[in-house]
Amino acid sequence: MNTTHGMTALALLAAMAASTAHADDAYFSPTSERVRISLGAMHISSSTNLRADSSAGVRGTLINGEREFGLDKSDFEPKFQATVRVATRQRLSFDYFTLDRSGNTTVAGTPIAFRDVTLLPGDPLQTKLSLRSLGITYGYSFWHSETLEIAATLGVHATDVSAEARVQTPTRHIIQTEDQAGPIPTLGIDATWVVSKRFYVDGRAQYLKVNISNLDGNLGIYELDVLYRYRPNVSFAVGYSDFSAKITSTKTSKAGVFDFSTKGPEMFFRIAF
Repeated sequence: MNTTHGMTALALLAAMAASTAHADDAYFSPTSERVRISLGAMHISSSTNLRADSSAGVRGTLINGEREFGLDKSDFEPKFQATVRVATRQRLSFDYFTLDRSGNTTVAGTPIAFRDVTLLPGDPLQTKLSLRSLGITYGYSFWHSETLEIAATLGVHATDVSAEARVQTPTRHIIQTEDQAGPIPTLGIDATWVVSKRFYVDGRAQYLKVNISNLDGNLGIYELDVLYRYRPNVSFAVGYSDFSAKITSTKTSKAGVFDFSTKGPEMFFRIAF
């Protein structure tokens, strides 16, 4: 009877061990994931400087967007990223970043030259500013193991920035817009460090400055996130993101400068398999 009980206990222990091993096997390393999709939000603080020259070539006023245009200083914005591993050491990543801001203020101090109009002190001013950036990045992992992956990256980011200033009074009706856009390539590095079965760290840095025809531009993207694997295929993350872009156009009809910096904490969940 005791022997039977002992054999039964051993069988149960073996079954539990097999089940545990199977569960552990389900948590394959993040460095082996074939597809990643990240969705979440960022709470960003922004700093903006812009200048829109007239079509006649007269230089516009250098404006601080938060001070002179009354733009929102902080906001919540969505985060989207997808990564596909096309080979053991090769990945393609897709990012989309959007930023929409608005302001209501009164022009104070000195007049503001914006495109082909002059905004006068006392004018009630409504403003909008939008940023769109779609990026495609190729990464090659020069270091690849179960606990650490480091990749060199080459990306192209199509960035579009637009600003609008509107004044409406019984005697003045003004709507002026300015738009700058261009593809900006980046070079960078991307890394994943697996701390344990449940925790891992992701980080990336991308930057490059280019001069293409009548367009000068630079773009910097920096992210650091800590992820917790709630399930083998589901992770939750907290981290910090920094996105900056500067586009300078010397084209006679649309000359101007847009200089952005947005940074802040982020939270998202990731589905991977």
